[in-house]
Order: sequence, then structure tokens, then C-alpha cells
Amino acid sequence: MYRIAIEKLLKWKQSKRRKPLIIEGARQVGKTWLMKEFGKQAYADTVYINFDSNSRMAELFDSDLDVNRLIMGLELYVGRKIDPEHTLLIFDEIQEVPRALSSLKYFYENAPHYHIVCAGSLLGIALHQGTSFPVGKVDFLKLYPLSFKEFLLATGKKQFSELLGKQDFQMITSFKQTYIEALKQYYFVGGMPEVVQSFVDDKDFKEVREVQKRILVAYEQDFSKHAPNEIVPKIRMLWNSIPSQLAKENKKFIYGLVREGARAKDYETAIMWLSDCGLVHKVSRVNAAGIPLKAYEDLKAFKLFLVDVGLLACMAGLRQRTLLDGNNLFSEFKGALTEQYVCQQLKTIEDLGVYYYTNDRGSCEVDFVIDTGELIVPVEVKAEVNLRAKSLKTYQEKFLPEVSVRTSMADFKKEDWLVNLPLYAIENVIGTVDGAIEKLLLV
Repeated sequence: MYRIAIEKLLKWKQSKRRKPLIIEGARQVGKTWLMKEFGKQAYADTVYINFDSNSRMAELFDSDLDVNRLIMGLELYVGRKIDPEHTLLIFDEIQEVPRALSSLKYFYENAPHYHIVCAGSLLGIALHQGTSFPVGKVDFLKLYPLSFKEFLLATGKKQFSELLGKQDFQMITSFKQTYIEALKQYYFVGGMPEVVQSFVDDKDFKEVREVQKRILVAYEQDFSKHAPNEIVPKIRMLWNSIPSQLAKENKKFIYGLVREGARAKDYETAIMWLSDCGLVHKVSRVNAAGIPLKAYEDLKAFKLFLVDVGLLACMAGLRQRTLLDGNNLFSEFKGALTEQYVCQQLKTIEDLGVYYYTNDRGSCEVDFVIDTGELIVPVEVKAEVNLRAKSLKTYQEKFLPEVSVRTSMADFKKEDWLVNLPLYAIENVIGTVDGAIEKLLLV
């Protein structure tokens, strides 16, 4: 299985300003596999240390954090010398030994020639709780479930994935049926590596559902095992409310759907916990369109999406038969799967701010507004081929963005201020927008 993040890791290895690297991401998105695969591809030797229930490592890091002493202890533990130039050191579940996180500062300052990558399924929570290590002494990489392009690669459609990258939309449109069929599968299967592998091996949608159910059970067990006891029921109720939240026409998160009479202050910690775990994406509302968008963020209004579209389909009980019902899958569940899918793909684009817009009266809503750092681009999501986009036009007239994007099952088309981008090509939104603006400047 190929992960695009490998390319980022190879760049990190070559960087002269390399720092110890922390890979963040939800449980079971493939962090351990990625680190080990990177070690196999790029290093002569890999030393893998799992800190979970590892009393010997806890003792080693509990004393002083002198780098030479730590390396000697690691060498004794693995039974061989560690060559700093040709060995990848992997610290997995590093949040279990907070002193190991603190040691990264000393590796960076006193022994930068060691190549260290770290991960942990609940690392986001450890970082948020202020586990001691100095910001600025480590690099970060976020890992998500497989994107649609990665799904194409995993399912043997490498040429189709590469064609999307080239943005040859005339050719892409000629093969759109292949992309649409693959997208239907992706809505059902999602991008969790174990689920994708099961689908690749057996092409059995029933088995896909069983693997997804096992992952969801493991997440629920994490709530009980790792969250503070007093918020576990709230996390569970909030988590289980997400499909019904997204099934609404207006997908803004409503606390009353979690429990009647629920208020924000009752559930803020639960949302933060799920977000720190990487299990939900919190997309905030903005009420204007300036750069940076974060300056216009309304912290009280937001949408919550799951980490993966396949897990959402599983939680919502989406039937396998729906896959066969023409393009009905894309509008099933009031377009919630489509909006979840688009959010998930946008989140894989590095350094992209993702928000949504409504005006103060609530009469105009744009599904996503993205901040590239140079441009603010509204993105309207249409589950079918129906392309009426009244809100997008209202937004366009008010804020005059250089280009707007509507993503749907319709073919690629550029018309004046609007780019119609097929759903299966939404990962290309930045390149498409840049290309559209270049053409506008040439006119």
C-alpha cells in the first residue's frame, strides 16, 4: 500500500534543518506501518521501540536525559549498536512515557545527527495536556486515512490516480465512469488502511463492514480506557450523534441533538478530546472572507465530521445495495457522505485552512471556504448533478473572490468566475484554482 506521506518523510530525511519528527493521527490510520515502511525504504537499519506498557523504557527515561546515556540504554535494549547516520529510531506510543517526549529537545540540541520519528494513537491528547517538551524542537506530520488518490493506487488504478495529478480534464472526463465507480466504493470502504486492505484482498463488502465495526468498537474502548471517567458518557453520546447531525439539511452542530437541553459548556471537553484524538474534524464557521480566515472564525458555530467516510457510512447503516443504485449513493443520507468525503480530502492538503460560511441571517451558506494562505476560495458541494448554487452566487456577489468552486458529479467546466470540479478530483482543488486564475489573468 503506497502512502503519499512517504515522500514527505524522505524530504525530512534529506533536510539540513531536520528535527525529531512527531507523526500525529487517529488510531489505526497507519502510523506504525508508515514509520516501519519508511525505515525499510530509506535506512540500512531500523530500531523500533514501543513505549506502551514498557517498564524498562519508562525506567531508562525516568533518570537524567543525557543523550549518550539514553543511546547506550537503547543499544543494550535492542542488542546492537545504533549508527546515527544509517539507523532510523522509531518511538511508538511515545505519549506513554512523557519523559521520552521531553528527551526530543536534547536529541535536537545535542545529537541532531540521530534520525528519530515518533507516533502515538493518543499523542494529540498528551500534547494538549501540556506534556513537557519545548515547541520548536520537533517537526510535525499529520497522517489521515487514505485519500481518494491513495485509494485508487491501493486498488490497482495507478494510471487513473496519476491522470488526476496531471489535471488533463479532457482525458479524465473520457474515463469518468471508472472514477465514479471507484468513488462509490470509496464512500462505502473509506480510507482506513486495514479496511482498504481487506477490500483489496477479498472484494467483499460484508467483510469490509465487519472490519469497520471492529475499528468503531476499538474507538469506543479507547473512550473508556483513556478519557477521564466523568466525560466518557458525554464523549460516547456526542460521538454517536454525529451521523444524525450530518443528516440534517443544515449541518451545523446542535447540542440538543446529543441530549435534550444539552449546552455547549457540558460538551466542550468531549469535543476537544475527540478532536485531539484525531477522530473528528471540527470545521468552524466564518462570517467574512478576509485573509487569514482564522481572524473571522466564529467559535460558537461549527460542523463536526468523522475521521473517515467509510466509518460514517458504517455508523449510519448504509446498505451495500445502495452501491448498485445508480448514483443514488451520492445523495443518500442527504448528501452527508458527500460533504464528509470533501472535508476529508481537503484535510489532507497541507497548510490549508478549512471553514464554512453563513451570513448572519442564515439565509446564505457555503459548505466550505478554504484559505490557501494567498487566496480565499468558496467551495459549494453538490451531491448530484443538480447545479443550482444560489448561496455561492450570493457569496460571489458580496465578496468577489477571484474564483469559486462547485464540486459535484458533473464534468469539469470553467465558466467566468466558477469552476465546476468533479467530486473525484477535489484533491486537485489548489492546482485547479491556480490554473483558473492564470487563465483569468491572460484574458
